[in-house]
Amino acid sequence: MKRYFGVIAVLFLAVTMTWSMPGLTVAEDEAVVKEAAGGFSISRLVICAAVDNREPVGATDTFSASTEEVFCFIEASDIVEDTQIAVVWSLGENELARVNLPLKKSARFRTYSSKKLAGLKGEWKVEVLDAQGKSVKEVSFTVK
Repeated sequence: MKRYFGVIAVLFLAVTMTWSMPGLTVAEDEAVVKEAAGGFSISRLVICAAVDNREPVGATDTFSASTEEVFCFIEASDIVEDTQIAVVWSLGENELARVNLPLKKSARFRTYSSKKLAGLKGEWKVEVLDAQGKSVKEVSFTVK
């Protein structure tokens, strides 16, 4: 009986200490972010001139108007189950394209979307949405 009482006392102390701590630990904070992002996190999100061997090439935030096509490279991590993301390409406030891409359950998954610019100058934004349509992360770039 004393042994069980000791175990219960230790558990009570651990729970009490957790409740009295303000905020979340780093691990708990990451878990909340991952849950909010539909069971994954975005490790890298870059706009680049090309993708070679599953890696971004020529990552930048400014492109010339003569650039024909740009790529949005996405590296997701800690994917808890197969899911889908949407990559939304916008120029100013106007959505120009929406591309659905799968994410497979894994520790790391890389994918990309591309967009032909057609000489359209201005401030661009690419937003990644989870399967529920919630914004997970975004990146901006300029075409001059």
